[in-house]
Amino acid sequence: MVELNSMIPITPDLRQNIIVTAYLLFSHNYIAFAYFIGLIISIILSIKWPSRFSTFSFLGFAILLFSYEYDKHIIEGFRQQTMRSLITLQPHLRFQRLISVTITEILPIFFYVAGWAFIYLAIIHAARKLGKREK
Repeated sequence: MVELNSMIPITPDLRQNIIVTAYLLFSHNYIAFAYFIGLIISIILSIKWPSRFSTFSFLGFAILLFSYEYDKHIIEGFRQQTMRSLITLQPHLRFQRLISVTITEILPIFFYVAGWAFIYLAIIHAARKLGKREK
């Protein structure tokens, strides 16, 4: 077995920084990695054996992955951009609150529930199909 040290000289502090970076990357995004793996498996199933199960699971994992990224990275910029474009001269406090609640609270819940609903539909459809096949 060839050691990494013999191929590329890496100082101990750089090696530790790489390990910490990899750990932090994984610990910050492990849910997204799980959704992405589910999405890839769903795509492969859709290509090999197209069915409602693979389509529902593809949609479910795609929505869940988008929901995760929306929660982590998109919400604040989207809310600020929407506020700036819709509310120009006079402050409309009710409208601002409605936009804020919709973007920061309602949409994340909707995306999460919709994603898991598609996964649930895929499982129910597959179970029904298996039940019909056994009879």
